Amino acid sequence: MTARAAAVFYEHFGDPTGAVVAKAPGRVTLIGEHTDYNDGFVLPTTIDRHVEVVARRRSDRRVRVVAADLGERRENDLDNPIDYTDSGWLPYVLGVVHELALRGRVKFGVDIVFRGTVPRGAGLSSSAALEVATALTLDAVFNLWLNPIDMARLCRDVEQRYAGVRCGIMDQFASRLGRSDNALLIDCRSLDARHVPMPLDGHRLVIVDSGVRRELADSTVNQRRVECEEAVTLLREVESSITSLRDVTLDILAKHKNVLPPDLFARCRHVVSENNRVLEACESLAKRDLPAFGRLMIASHFSLRNDFEVSHPAVDRIVEEAIQVDGVLGARLTGAGFGGCTVNLVTETAIPDLEQRMHPLIDDWSLRSIVIKSPEQARVTEVIA
Repeated sequence: MTARAAAVFYEHFGDPTGAVVAKAPGRVTLIGEHTDYNDGFVLPTTIDRHVEVVARRRSDRRVRVVAADLGERRENDLDNPIDYTDSGWLPYVLGVVHELALRGRVKFGVDIVFRGTVPRGAGLSSSAALEVATALTLDAVFNLWLNPIDMARLCRDVEQRYAGVRCGIMDQFASRLGRSDNALLIDCRSLDARHVPMPLDGHRLVIVDSGVRRELADSTVNQRRVECEEAVTLLREVESSITSLRDVTLDILAKHKNVLPPDLFARCRHVVSENNRVLEACESLAKRDLPAFGRLMIASHFSLRNDFEVSHPAVDRIVEEAIQVDGVLGARLTGAGFGGCTVNLVTETAIPDLEQRMHPLIDDWSLRSIVIKSPEQARVTEVIA
């Protein structure tokens, strides 16, 4: 247990004997954005930032939670509903507890302390990391024996039901199943997944934070999902086999372009082409062709900006400036959009040049950039005897 988490747990709940400590990482999407809720393909990887949760079982049904970094404490009872309108961290922690209670898996209360290093609201899945770390601790505390896919599904359901975000399963899946030095190719229809080795060979993934924050539940993200569903309804009238945008090809889209309003056609074109880019990106990694991988990243960003319309001027400027740097192979928006971060594929020797190029755009490189060095994976790290 880290000293900070141990000190906070002791301060609020006493001797931590019997507590379980778990960590879950944030993620960055290398390619495959807004395809997960369309039954498509995604290619995320974990980062070297995480959320740590310390939890211990109680003998009653009281649930007490402390957010160590924020200095906040909330209490609840397993028999009482939580405030679904709370836009902070509460739904992601108590939501996991209450969902497991509703499913008959958790019958006693719990004391929880959490802290994290994943920037909040930056598109790096701090919420999924918090959900997964909470689920991991409860799994160990209550001997639930949840398999990784079931845990990811649970956490996805929590984000949809308690936080009101109509997300796909990519974030929770990546946080729970991600592995160091690998990307994770996920088929979001079948939930089949495989680890894809990342032969970076003198390159680094560099995350640059635009500093622009957005609230997922209050943004246009849910609207984009509705638009995709509307497009499927229209396309199904002319192609009955279509059940999601996963079933649509570029040829089908071109053939039935007149069926869709221009905005829905553009949304579809992004999703369909992005699915193709994910598969091509995996082939590029298998061939160790990083320049090709980088070109796909750039194409993905322009598709997100022009067709899906989820970028932001500050993010676009960062991408446009980054790809002017010799040694930057690829750059794109990562996360749901409307702000947040970019992910950049950069030769190690070019990182200082990228930093210099970013100085007019971001006020503190050390605080608003992450050079991924040792990606983490979700795990129980300690059981206090």
